[in-house]
Amino acid sequence: MVTFYDRTFESRLLLGTARYPSPEALRQAVLRSGAEIVTVSLRRESTGGEKAGHAFWSLIRDLGVAVLPNTAGCHGVREAITTAQMAREVFGTSWIKLEVVGDPETLQPDPFALVEATRALVADGFQVFPYMTEDLVLAEKLMDAGCRVLMPWGAPIGTGKGLNNPYALALLRRHFPEATLVVDAGIGKPSHAAAAMELGYDAILLNTAVATAGDPPAMAEAFAEAIRAGRRGHEAGMMAETDLAVASTPVFGAPFSPFSG
Repeated sequence: MVTFYDRTFESRLLLGTARYPSPEALRQAVLRSGAEIVTVSLRRESTGGEKAGHAFWSLIRDLGVAVLPNTAGCHGVREAITTAQMAREVFGTSWIKLEVVGDPETLQPDPFALVEATRALVADGFQVFPYMTEDLVLAEKLMDAGCRVLMPWGAPIGTGKGLNNPYALALLRRHFPEATLVVDAGIGKPSHAAAAMELGYDAILLNTAVATAGDPPAMAEAFAEAIRAGRRGHEAGMMAETDLAVASTPVFGAPFSPFSG
């Protein structure tokens, strides 16, 4: 079970809804993954035309999943706030995945704008899911602004590089034991997702790795299995690493040859 603000879910996998080869591929990916939350860009759906937007929204409603709107493509505080307010009207939720782009090449979020927009949105009644780098000080500022969920990247969006800085991600987990932490962006393989869960993260948000796979529904299912395995490994207690070899077979009681000299 994982809790996002006042709502609890069974699945620890959140799925994006962009770049799928067809609506049916998206539908099957959500069903086979067991995901209970999907992210939606208000900007992308609005540019698809009224008919396309209506068909997409009907698909999401039929799946019965929770919707996490995002402010993807926003480059400033006012733009992000306006998009969030529009998304609340369209999707009927106070949830918002807050994205404020700071660098156009890496799509790295602008930490200063992110904190400023978070403060304004929390004051306006939003429950903010901030997309951020793995910076500890930024995380503290966002928590102070009213966030109870943090979404640090594993690597830049769409790169598939996995966890670029596992040390910093592990530090965030230790520093904020009560926060809900989600690795968002850069995850390219099921093993990447498992590694994040082994660090103690609460959930994973994916899009490109599933949507652009040769078989998106099968890949979505693979990620769901990896996330469950990583979480179970974390809960069971991972073995400690050592610099020297440690024999796994005990000497006492071990069979031996009577002819050994």
